Amino acid sequence: MSTPPDDRPIYRLLTGKDDRAFCDRVSEALEQGWRLYGSPSLAWDTENNCMKAAQAVVWKDADVVKG
Repeated sequence: MSTPPDDRPIYRLLTGKDDRAFCDRVSEALEQGWRLYGSPSLAWDTENNCMKAAQAVVWKDADVVKG
């Protein structure tokens, strides 16, 4: 199994404001070899008055079992 870049763990949760920058971060992770893990999640941040997004990704070779 290959290892993720920059000594990152095989599982990551990308989070941030639901905007172009967040989509670019997810796209960059996919280009690097990560794959989507589950569905994205959205929640309204009342303190900052914006939508927040989260997307889990796992390293391409990770042997993970969805529970």
